[in-house]
Amino acid sequence: MASNRFQNLQNWTNKHVFSNSLDYWNQEMHDVPSYQNQQTSGEGSNQRPDHLETIEETAISDQPLPDDVPKQQEPADDGHGASSEPISALQAAWNVTNAIQGMFIVGLPIAVKVGGWWSIGAMVGVAYVCYWTGVLLIECLYENGVKKRKTYREIADFYKPGFGKWVLAAQLTELLSTCIIYLVLAADLLQSCFPSVDKPGWMMIVSASLLTCSFLDDLQIVSRLSFFNAISHLVVNLIMMIYCLSFVSQWSFSSITFALNINTLPTIVGMVVFGYTSHIFLPNLEGNMKNPSEFNMMLKWSHIAAAIFKVVFGMLGFLTFGELTQQEISNSLPNQSFKILVNLILVVKALLSYPLPFYAAVQLLKNNLFMGYPQTPFTSCYSPDKSLREWAVTLRIILVLFTLFVALSVPYLVELMGLVGNITGTMLSFIWPALFHLHIRQKALNNFDKRFDQGIIIMGCSVCISGVYFSSMELLRAINSADS
Repeated sequence: MASNRFQNLQNWTNKHVFSNSLDYWNQEMHDVPSYQNQQTSGEGSNQRPDHLETIEETAISDQPLPDDVPKQQEPADDGHGASSEPISALQAAWNVTNAIQGMFIVGLPIAVKVGGWWSIGAMVGVAYVCYWTGVLLIECLYENGVKKRKTYREIADFYKPGFGKWVLAAQLTELLSTCIIYLVLAADLLQSCFPSVDKPGWMMIVSASLLTCSFLDDLQIVSRLSFFNAISHLVVNLIMMIYCLSFVSQWSFSSITFALNINTLPTIVGMVVFGYTSHIFLPNLEGNMKNPSEFNMMLKWSHIAAAIFKVVFGMLGFLTFGELTQQEISNSLPNQSFKILVNLILVVKALLSYPLPFYAAVQLLKNNLFMGYPQTPFTSCYSPDKSLREWAVTLRIILVLFTLFVALSVPYLVELMGLVGNITGTMLSFIWPALFHLHIRQKALNNFDKRFDQGIIIMGCSVCISGVYFSSMELLRAINSADS
């Protein structure tokens, strides 16, 4: 029974939050239903949340429905085991946690090894900033208590017409980068288990097994894969934490250094930022909550929990293995048989994780390029009988091979995560939310709020510029070191 409820929640997550957050380049603002025409699911679902009312001088109050207005029917099931009902704050917290507690936490112990207490401070600081920018992003949806916008892209287009395309480009980059990193991670783990095959060889083997994603066109299948992915995630985290706690008597907190290496710290910060990026679907998540006024509290506690877990997991891993800590925590295990077992679970998790961002990237490209004339530049991916055209399958195969090509070109997990986090992560999670909020809400902001937004923008730009430079240098060093 509990398993069915968990899977239904996973189905709902993929259909109503993740998939619905994929905006269309060609969608205009007038395509969005007006506030008056939006249906209400739960009390106050289309009203401005209570936590935002203090910013405006005017707020919208609940109005009783006239007697002649028919009551809404109960939400119907979507056919995939996921109801179209709005979700509670607890379910929303699950969605946020699912986004920011991914398998990339296996790299956090190496972050503590490289950056020491500075890395731990980054895990807490980035969580704090991402929480506030998430709040700022949601505030941009409302005007005078009325929800005027529904998605990140619509906020960007309101800030500057056409700017939403940059948001979508960043989203596509983030999705494909995630796929690429899964390939790098799986190859690292498999090579550590079976060194007779080199990393490029394992990447090609893993990619061959993932070619089946090219035929993936059913969100229900993606949901099932995500369900088993979540199960494997819980299992491997539990195994590693129990193992590390068994060595608590050997820990030495003095091994966590305060030394600052300016060459490596920006890469570590970018890696941490990459792990907290969830803003792209926050507007859709808030819109699907039963009580949007609980959004801020839900987001705050989700990020507090994420920060605590990331700090604890990173410290446990480093304190247990010390200077022997590897890029993937499981590769630090001294017992080869135990390491193979844990690594294979992580490989399965990587294989189960790949389809969701790949499916999202495919849908993003399809909805903006391949819906047929005159809506999009190219003809539809589907034939009249609704089957996928052969050339469309070929393009999807090419997309899988593209992720393989990039992974073969830059097979360095930490450096790649740091670079992506410093580019798209800082844009989506730091700079743009504060910039949009400062522009859209400027009349309602006091001087402190304006300086707060400006401070986040300046900090985000600094992290982005320095991070891209130093992460690129670290990536070049890794490439040159491998060639020598």
